[in-house]
Amino acid sequence: MRMLDRKLTRDLLRLWAQALAVAMVMACGVMTIIIAVGAWRSLEETRSAFYDRYRFASVFATATRAPRTLKARIENIPGVAAAELRTVHYTLLDVEGMPEPATGIAVSLPEFGEPEANRVYIRKGRLPEPARTSEVAVTETFANAHGLVPGNSFSALLNGRKRELTITGIVLSPEYIYAIGPGDMVPDPRRFGVLYMPGKVLEGIFDMEGAFNDVAITTLRHANTDRIIEQLDDILKPYGGTGAYDREDQMSHAFLDSELTSLKAMAMVIPPIFLFISAFLVNMILSRLIALEREQIGLLKAVGYGNLDVGWHYAKLVIVISMVGLAIGSIFGTWLGRGLTELYARFYSFPFLIFRQTLDLYLIAGGITAGAALSGAAKAIWATVSLPPAVAMRPPAPTRYRSIFLARLQEVRIFSQLTVMALRHLIRWPVRSALTTLGTALSVALLVTALFSYDSIDFMIDAIFFRADRQDATLTFNNEQGPSALQSVAALPGVLKAEGFRTTPVMLRNGHRERRAAITGLPDSPDLSRILDLDLNPVPPVPVGLLLSERVADILHVRVGDMLEVELQEKDDRVVELPVTGVIQSYVGLSVFMSLEALNRVMMDGERISGARVLIDNNRLDELYAQIKATPELGSIALQGVSRKLFRETVEENITIMTTLYVALAVIITFGVIYNSARIQLSERARELASLRVFGFTRAEVSGVLLIELGVIVFVAQPLGWGLGYGFSWSVVQGFESDLFRIPLIVSSETFAVSSLVVLGAAVISALIVRRRVDRLDLVRVLKTRE
Repeated sequence: MRMLDRKLTRDLLRLWAQALAVAMVMACGVMTIIIAVGAWRSLEETRSAFYDRYRFASVFATATRAPRTLKARIENIPGVAAAELRTVHYTLLDVEGMPEPATGIAVSLPEFGEPEANRVYIRKGRLPEPARTSEVAVTETFANAHGLVPGNSFSALLNGRKRELTITGIVLSPEYIYAIGPGDMVPDPRRFGVLYMPGKVLEGIFDMEGAFNDVAITTLRHANTDRIIEQLDDILKPYGGTGAYDREDQMSHAFLDSELTSLKAMAMVIPPIFLFISAFLVNMILSRLIALEREQIGLLKAVGYGNLDVGWHYAKLVIVISMVGLAIGSIFGTWLGRGLTELYARFYSFPFLIFRQTLDLYLIAGGITAGAALSGAAKAIWATVSLPPAVAMRPPAPTRYRSIFLARLQEVRIFSQLTVMALRHLIRWPVRSALTTLGTALSVALLVTALFSYDSIDFMIDAIFFRADRQDATLTFNNEQGPSALQSVAALPGVLKAEGFRTTPVMLRNGHRERRAAITGLPDSPDLSRILDLDLNPVPPVPVGLLLSERVADILHVRVGDMLEVELQEKDDRVVELPVTGVIQSYVGLSVFMSLEALNRVMMDGERISGARVLIDNNRLDELYAQIKATPELGSIALQGVSRKLFRETVEENITIMTTLYVALAVIITFGVIYNSARIQLSERARELASLRVFGFTRAEVSGVLLIELGVIVFVAQPLGWGLGYGFSWSVVQGFESDLFRIPLIVSSETFAVSSLVVLGAAVISALIVRRRVDRLDLVRVLKTRE
């Protein structure tokens, strides 16, 4: 081993605690890169493989009733590879052991062979045989939620007739990776399932012989989907086509894509924080080490070692620390990344999981980490190699002290001598003090970023489930009904109040900007489902015009008073112009409201409703559920209380996982910054502190010099951390904003307090460790040194 390598080994053994603290901060950066990028890559590859193997469609469309003879025309559209014509209908399900009705969607299977698009993966059993009218395959999530296996049966209300269906297979589909029922905010596998039945059977049940109401299209590579959608709309328009859309607007794909985007954003936002702090810590340690070894560096140069040899020696110290951090981060990152990927795979119903942590990911993480550390050490290394031997062998010039305002504070006895000594040291090194404060503030900011989610979700739940949608259940009809249907709903057992609503799919246009949405018509004075303005105050629907959610208004670049083109996709794409009469708040979906009476006038087909929102007497739930299961006009039911509970449980489970990770990372950052800062201060001021002990000061008084410095840094870091945390939280909110969900930016005082308490606790532990070293100072040995 070369002499410089032996010296490097001794330096590492002497600095092992500080080096390990820096390596742990680096490991956090490596870990977040591997977790986020690794999980993102694995999910992306798993999704792509599932989509490709089972031919997930690129374009979707629905119609009222279109003849199957259109298949040739559809497949002749340039860019279309294949088209699967299907019969798809919502239905109510009656499962043994479940009092409330579930919602299902029945999807047809071709008579022979596999579907041209959206093929199913058979987990157990087999697909139903074409001639068997009572056989069905169900999605795995629904089967697992009820403990169903092939051979079990349940009832379904299909086109007004209750049928007993026998399960022949448990399946998964790329179309329903994220299977969410109508009216729900998160998947509820217990109350929503997908049923696959033979096409001929469903055609007979729903009077669709020789016809279809749903089409899924696979396209050729680099096909122009916009052009395909345009021509498909022209073909289906005479048959009640409601507008084709591409994969980006398909519900399951959109939710999964949003999750992948958030993972990618995590990999871009969080690791730089750790890399910055590790670079700062490396700079602190190396600067101090070089200052202590100034004479040794001069001797090395004097005996023939060149600038490159000396610089490379200290660079190797940084690289070794980086490699330790890389090893720790890689091990824990791989373990946590695999666990996170498996969690996502279960939540999103993939039939298989492709988990690959390729070598390039670790090379990238290692390169970025070592690069950040070397950049932090660059100044200290340059100062080393630029010193001539004669200069390096001389002691550094003593620090110049100047009288500052703190001396006057001592004169009036505001601060003691030891306190002034501590504060003067902070002012003497302003850049290092500022960076140490910033490092501690980033720990607070990380915690604020993690914990604000609880505040925002609580606020979001209150706005959605208690201020806006206050009904107990939402009933949706199979087909639009007249006003008498609302009276029938109100007459159901246990229904205390019923409010009708109407929804219709539309295309909203403002010049070249357009967006697909649905207009919801509400009664003039709604009570169960209310519209909230931007201050979350209820407002009634206006007699004329549209109320747009803030998200829709931003997408279309419209303001109150502007005119919008509204293409009615259920009415032969008839176009009307309507004014924007208000901008409202909505955290879910693309909300567009208007008066029910005004919507009926626009639709020009009389008074109609799509469903009803109801208030229920909980003492009569069993009677109500039994009646709903026997009502043929009902297509689905959404239970508000169940949706709220499931939404909270799902979100809180995800938040708890991320919060635990962030707390651990914040504690590591705090320990790394405070401990290294205290150790460096101790090495710099050991002679001063030992002298104070000789002069008669107690251990507590002497250690107070260091603890006061650390206390000031930690105290000043709190408000800075709050501000940075609020900014990071805003970035998270912006990153998660989509057409599906918007998270409000709510940060409570409790969140700031908890974040500060965690960091203060970690800082106290770090300070106590250093305080123990102060108490154990060898006074004779320290006073003999020239430092």
